Parts: sequence; structure tokens; C-alpha cells
Amino acid sequence: MLDKIVECTAAGVDYIQLREKDLSTRALEELANKATAALAGSQTKLLINSRTDVALACGAHGVHLPSNDLPASEVRAIFSVVNQARVNTAWPIIGVSAHSAAEVAYAEAHGADFAVFAPVFAKGSTANPEGLERLRQICSRSQTASSAMPVFALGGITLQNAHLCLEAGAQGIAGIRLFQANNAHLVVRKVRGESMP
Repeated sequence: MLDKIVECTAAGVDYIQLREKDLSTRALEELANKATAALAGSQTKLLINSRTDVALACGAHGVHLPSNDLPASEVRAIFSVVNQARVNTAWPIIGVSAHSAAEVAYAEAHGADFAVFAPVFAKGSTANPEGLERLRQICSRSQTASSAMPVFALGGITLQNAHLCLEAGAQGIAGIRLFQANNAHLVVRKVRGESMP
């Protein structure tokens, strides 16, 4: 996993979400510390899934919250209280998972930095016009305000269909298998529309 984190960091991935639900708190913190060290000096930000305590302990850039977790505003308040005693701490990045327009609106109202909308495509990247249309509707609503929260797309995204999400208005792509199954440099360049050398 650390090798893939290093690869994604070198490829210029913006955020890495550490989502290891089966690890004990101690094991997750150890892994998070190693991941934080692997990102040192890069622009890539490390977000810990749902575990504000671990994010604070390892010095991660922030957290990614499931839709049924604490509101982003409460998590930001926790960071603020803990960070009062620290010097030179950065404002935490808080992402939130969302499965509906209402959840995206709730995340934005509570000060999330971005939402990850899913699922856009069914598993196996089969066509899911409903998911893509819902993404389009959510992104078109959020783009009407100049300071709208970014929405990223997740769910069944491949190198072949990622452009459909961007065309629908998503400001980025999130993926698990997309990065695990492919060279991260290729994924980043293709999604960003950069030509290959």
C-alpha cells in the first residue's frame, strides 16, 4: 500500500484517503504515520477516513467523512480545539461522501471542502445513466454559486468513462480500483487530458 501511495504522490494525485476500516487504532496510526512521511514535501494531501483522532495524531491534512458521520463543522471544531495548543498547524481539509443532492447540500452547509458523489456508474463500469444524470444535476446546481464546493465523482470509474464525469461537471475523479489496477501516472495524465510522452 505504501508503494502505491508513493506512486500516486509522484503522479501528482491531489488527495489520498487512507481507508483501512479493519485495522486497530494503533495499526491505523502506524500506517498513517508512514503515509504522512511518504507524502513529505509533496503537494498531495493525506485524509484519514472517519478517524479524526488518528488524523490529529499523525498530522494528516484532514479527514474524509462518510455521509452518516459527524457534520464537517463539528469535525472542524474538534481540529480547532486540539490545534490551539499547536503552532503552525494548517486548516484541516474535510471531504464528505454523498449519495444524493441533499447530502451534498448538507456537506456544503457544514463547511466541507469537497464532496465525493457516488455511485456514478454501476460496479464493473456498466452504464448507469441515472447516476451520471444525478451527478450532472448536482454539479450544475453547485456551479451556479461562484464559491460552490467542489464535487468529485466516484463509483465504477475507468479510464474509458472518466471523461463523462468531467463533462457532467465533476471537478475531479475519485477511485479505488482505478488507481490500484493502473499506473497512477497514466491515470492522472489521462484524466487531466495531458498527452503521454
